[in-house]
Amino acid sequence: MSPTVFRHKGYRFFFFSREENRMHIHVYSAEGEAKFWLEPVIALENNYGFNIHQLREIQKIIEEHKDEIEKSWKKHFKR
Repeated sequence: MSPTVFRHKGYRFFFFSREENRMHIHVYSAEGEAKFWLEPVIALENNYGFNIHQLREIQKIIEEHKDEIEKSWKKHFKR
């Protein structure tokens, strides 16, 4: 199960239900896929296909939606 948290500018932001406990978000679009840590700071964990411009844009979107992502994480994972 991989619930979608939100979609923005063609990107899908989601979780995988059976993964590590450290808070993070996955991002997918037709151009690629990436994973960002949310703690202790927002940071790229891995990237497959996005260019540096896209990664900067994605990180900015995550920063703008950080509270929403964290709230969804805690609700989904019961933390």
